[in-house]
Amino acid sequence: MEQRVLGRTGRTVSVVGLGTWQLGADWGDVREEDALAVLDASVEAGVTFFDTADVYGDGRSEQLIGRYLRQRPEANLFVATKMGRRAEQRPENYSLDNFRAWTDRSRANLGVDTLDLVQLHCPPTAVYSTDAVFDALDTLVAEKRVANYAVSVETVAEALAAIARPGVAGVQIILNAFRLKPLERVLPAAEAAGVGIIARVPLASGLLSGKYTRETVFAADDHRTYNRHGEAFDQGETFSGVDYETGLEAAAEFSGLAPAGATPAQTALRWVIQQPGVTSVIPGARSVEQARGNAAAAGIDPLDQGTLDAVRDLYDRRVRGQVHGRW
Repeated sequence: MEQRVLGRTGRTVSVVGLGTWQLGADWGDVREEDALAVLDASVEAGVTFFDTADVYGDGRSEQLIGRYLRQRPEANLFVATKMGRRAEQRPENYSLDNFRAWTDRSRANLGVDTLDLVQLHCPPTAVYSTDAVFDALDTLVAEKRVANYAVSVETVAEALAAIARPGVAGVQIILNAFRLKPLERVLPAAEAAGVGIIARVPLASGLLSGKYTRETVFAADDHRTYNRHGEAFDQGETFSGVDYETGLEAAAEFSGLAPAGATPAQTALRWVIQQPGVTSVIPGARSVEQARGNAAAAGIDPLDQGTLDAVRDLYDRRVRGQVHGRW
């Protein structure tokens, strides 16, 4: 699989990584043996980049990855985790003492001395303008608790603020065929600054797979049930903030754009991969089949200009009004 340099880390990662939120919580139950099988199938398909967080299953996702790292030390994996969402979301909680405690917990969960990359996990907006926060992150690097740091953001404005910070190695942001706003300023700014872009929610919480209908029922503990209107966290994390009915209609139209031999999900991932400035796209997977299918998107021929124009038109007609002004 193609490898790209992840911004200021200097490390290379696969263009298709694996997001592991679903291995911890909020997507229904995933058994431990199934989770490890997903990790293994991803690696066998060429994935070298796992993205996790301390809050996913309150550490379960990190612990599963740590177990896998011990089983497959030869895989040379790059693991990014996140910190901050286990605490009350107040800017003053983003302190050096807390950073040390949070990263120590993640290091223990993952079984590593130094974290490859730690990301602030969608912190309060004020955090991005607080010099002491980034001084503290620099201290973590100096202390070798972490090798690099980055941010996971909700909005374009937050991404641009982070990119301007000289120590930020990467920005993780929602980017998919239903969320085009980052193409305007974020990706060009990141590319110019040498900052990596990690694209999350690339399938709009599965909508872009084309598999859901009005009759689809998600588990009670699945965020696609309990967070459709932002009841638990930012609404943009669930179906990219698109109303479910609208999303179904747009997804059906998107499915018709898939080239021969590619699924709608692979087409959606291929679209992200070929956006200038993107380092890696991190779809989740709950089964071996999904993991293999996602990784295979890296081998699909680039989408032609006609398809790219059709995606833009679809977005402008059906989705733009709901999401473009919010994030």
